[in-house]
Amino acid sequence: MQGSLQRRTFSTICNKDRKITRVNLIVTQKNSALLFRIRIVFSLVVILLCFSTYNTYAQQPKLATFQETAQVIIDQKFQNQTSASISVLSTSNQEIRVPIELDEKIHGMKNVTAVIITNEDKCVLGVIDKACVLINISREGFTGGIAEAQEKGKEIGNALIDDINNAFNIDTEFHSVFIHVDDKINKELETTGIISGRGTVSVVYTFSRYDTSFLYEGLSTLLIPKEIRDSGGFLDVAKKIADEPTSTVTFSIIPKTGASLFHLQVSRDQNITDKITAIDTLQFFGVGKLERSNYFSSGFYPLNSLVQVVVLSKEPMKITSYESQIIPTVEKDGETYPSDITKNGWLFDPDSGEQIVGKYLFGQTDKATDQDLKFTIGDLSSQTTTGNPADSSPYILIGIGIAAAIAIVWYLKNIRTKN
Repeated sequence: MQGSLQRRTFSTICNKDRKITRVNLIVTQKNSALLFRIRIVFSLVVILLCFSTYNTYAQQPKLATFQETAQVIIDQKFQNQTSASISVLSTSNQEIRVPIELDEKIHGMKNVTAVIITNEDKCVLGVIDKACVLINISREGFTGGIAEAQEKGKEIGNALIDDINNAFNIDTEFHSVFIHVDDKINKELETTGIISGRGTVSVVYTFSRYDTSFLYEGLSTLLIPKEIRDSGGFLDVAKKIADEPTSTVTFSIIPKTGASLFHLQVSRDQNITDKITAIDTLQFFGVGKLERSNYFSSGFYPLNSLVQVVVLSKEPMKITSYESQIIPTVEKDGETYPSDITKNGWLFDPDSGEQIVGKYLFGQTDKATDQDLKFTIGDLSSQTTTGNPADSSPYILIGIGIAAAIAIVWYLKNIRTKN
């Protein structure tokens, strides 16, 4: 009966064109908190607040406000789990439809760093079979100890929660104020910890929990315009993951200077039983190919669809082979740039050590196969056998304006965005 009431309630929300949000969050136990931090840090690396068009000898590459990202985290260092997620994000209310009044109020609230809503069962210690709303707040400028921080955090949270309830037609109850004290992951990944980490307070509210497949269908309908939903691409894979019983669905609002980042994500975690050395990226999503959204078919948007694979290991490792080509790069002011964004293939940075980050660029292609997205890793003594490096075309980079070049770095440099 309760499930039926929940479904009818959500149908009413859909009919009223209201909006509901979720975030993929695990903070119940220490190890689960580590995995959440890893996932959310790397899922937010595609924040792009500098958008421009620039000229090259061929097409005119563009950067759109709407992004789609497929991400795999292979964590053999902290949690011994893999996490596969599909994310779409935008800074435009036209592409991800968040109530303008709520967004403005969040922006006007000092110290609020994120509004997060999740259908993860145990979002914090003591929450069972409930969904959560978390209002994350920076402790910067707070005086006093833990008790004072909790009191101040609750005051800020209470000033927002009614607006969140009204905007998304949910009915929450205050649960607790959680103070993050562990900086281990933030230091490891060189992030500021606005999502979790020392200096962050999460004000936690709970409400009735929905399963992921039902919730994702409602969220995608409410938040994403039909034009984008009908354009296929990564959203088709997100729907497939949402049908998995162990998946979770995410929505978060991250206030930034000038505009908020709206981020919708579907994820699935799996335990690692054997050491992973052969990376078959699409196997984690249960598909044989990954197609770009037709939303970008009107022009050349090479950086608006991205595949990212992060491998964390206790021992130093390196890339030993790859099936696709390697994108040529150049360095400028200590940053690594793809020198030819018309090419499809991998960009690994770093490509060795206890952390490897691979980004696959589609270039002028509109899909990637399972063969394109395979690579292997081994220890530092392993023999390296490579695929086919792409021809270097550094003159393409020269034609890019400085603002666009900065935008590319923000998009491609996962850790350096420091979120």
